[in-house]
Amino acid sequence: MMRILLVEPNFPIPPKSKNHRDFLPVGLLKLASFHREMGDEIKLVRGNQTFLDFYPNQVKITSLFTYWSNYVWESVKFYKETYPKAKVIVGGIYASLMPDHCKKSGCDEVFEGVDERVEKFKPAYDLVDVDYQIVHTSRGCLRKCKFCGTWRIEPKFVSKKSIKDEICSNRIIFYDNNLLANPHIKEILEELKNSKHNGRVVYSESQCGIDGRLLTPEVAKLLKQARFLSPRIAWDHGYNQKKMIKKQIDMLVEAGYPAKEIYIFMIYNFEPDYYEMLKKLKQCKRWGVQIADCRYRPLNQTFEHYNPRQKQTGKDYYIHPKWTDRQIKLFRKKVRRQNITIRHGFDLYIGELERQAAKKKREELLNKTINNRVVDYMKQ
Repeated sequence: MMRILLVEPNFPIPPKSKNHRDFLPVGLLKLASFHREMGDEIKLVRGNQTFLDFYPNQVKITSLFTYWSNYVWESVKFYKETYPKAKVIVGGIYASLMPDHCKKSGCDEVFEGVDERVEKFKPAYDLVDVDYQIVHTSRGCLRKCKFCGTWRIEPKFVSKKSIKDEICSNRIIFYDNNLLANPHIKEILEELKNSKHNGRVVYSESQCGIDGRLLTPEVAKLLKQARFLSPRIAWDHGYNQKKMIKKQIDMLVEAGYPAKEIYIFMIYNFEPDYYEMLKKLKQCKRWGVQIADCRYRPLNQTFEHYNPRQKQTGKDYYIHPKWTDRQIKLFRKKVRRQNITIRHGFDLYIGELERQAAKKKREELLNKTINNRVVDYMKQ
């Protein structure tokens, strides 16, 4: 038996997002299940901590974005000094994209790519407080977009035929990088359509935008029937893709999705300049769909000091040659305001209307909580 310490570095994730669908350390949770099967004793920690009653044989540290590499280095230094006899191994996105740079952190080993040994294990959800589960129906991607690291980390596309035996929650978050590329996606959506957990139906959504080029009217209907929430279509390139994107939106609307529940996934601070992105933004407003925006950073960027409230330069964070600091921050502001108008049905953005909508949402949540407590009391 070995003692394994699983570490998520102290990444700058807001406390309310620690167990958010985008930041759950699913790799560490799968490793936990794997080591338990091997008979090992495991402990999962976030940040840098010392344990008097637990001296690990191995410390396995996960990594996320390359621009958060300094947090990984801090954890490596801390655990090497705290447990000098333990083997320190770093894996994850940064480790896979920049293994040579990662090795300079002082770790004993860098693990690149996906650990095939642990893929068959369900994440150890008992170690975290979540009301959902993570599922991969596939690994890799058929595309080779230059802004994406998936095809570099997972060069081989592999897929599952079924996930019904994996379902252990009423809410599923797909971590596939190209969900619709799975040749068995129709069968999987049929499974979800007919699935229940603890007597209740199952809902799902995807962490990534879906590849609309693979969307068909049949698949769109299956997504809706399978209770797939808030579909996000990827509009990665120029305004000239407008007709193609509109066709994809129409398929989802015809399948039963209200336009305002559909998102267009866009990368900004990239090759389409600010003015072309504004055209895309205005087009989405005409369509009545919301935007899920993502600021581009290079795959070898090792620092990030972005601050939306300050004037900054490329020394603080990555600014694409076609963009300026002001344009980056202004575009993000415009996206946020436009989404609010579409989400709440406003004709235009007014700060007071946003505050009223937020107040109404809080009141609805409070009333729901009170009603639930009354129901629970009446059952006693």
